[in-house]
Amino acid sequence: MTSDRATFPSRWDVRHVAETGSTNADLLTEARLGAPAGRVLVADHQTAGRGRMGRRWEAPPGASLLVSVLLRPREGLALHGATQAVGLAARSACTAVAGVTPDLKWPNDLLVGDRKVAGVLAEALADGGHVTAVVVGLGLNVNWPAELPPELVGIMTSLNHVAGRSVDRAALLDAFLRALDHRVTQWEEDPLALASDYRATLASIGRIVTVDTPAGPRTGRVTAVTDDGTLLVVAGDDTLEVQAGDLVYADG
Repeated sequence: MTSDRATFPSRWDVRHVAETGSTNADLLTEARLGAPAGRVLVADHQTAGRGRMGRRWEAPPGASLLVSVLLRPREGLALHGATQAVGLAARSACTAVAGVTPDLKWPNDLLVGDRKVAGVLAEALADGGHVTAVVVGLGLNVNWPAELPPELVGIMTSLNHVAGRSVDRAALLDAFLRALDHRVTQWEEDPLALASDYRATLASIGRIVTVDTPAGPRTGRVTAVTDDGTLLVVAGDDTLEVQAGDLVYADG
């Protein structure tokens, strides 16, 4: 995978590797050593890719866009905005390059027809209770084989399956970083506008979902996402405020 560094917005310092364990883990290490905001790491293959809740993220070599971005947010900036910025940027890139517009699923997935095409994982570093860095990783299925592993059929998809053609990963990366440049600026300068744009494109609103609560799983309808990223779910006479966790669509 090659890409012209000159085409990227000046915010980004992009580096490529053929293979690594995890681009997120690598950038977290660099962040601890003082790497500046804007460092981007792209890999053709990950041997220890990670998703939320400690899950593994696996993909055939060269089949996905595997990219992590190092950000250093100012004090008080809500960290969920970093995940929203990456999700919105990835959605824009898919539209521009593949002609496919995924749905955003709270809190960190991109879906096509309720099948996962991408996931976002944000991990923070803190010092003395203050966040010093956030690394946000994107795993986007781009050119997967026609036949998926049996355990993934009906659960995931890939851009080439939906578009009916191969998709250029380099062009996708370029479009993603261009869109992310705008979204990170928005997060830094006008986070309420970012939250509004996220809500406007979030397909989870209105869906019947099952969420985990301290009292066990509850099923209800999503009515909103607040500016601080909290999901509101009406379940019977209760309005649940869900700040983190898994969300399972229960309406088909």
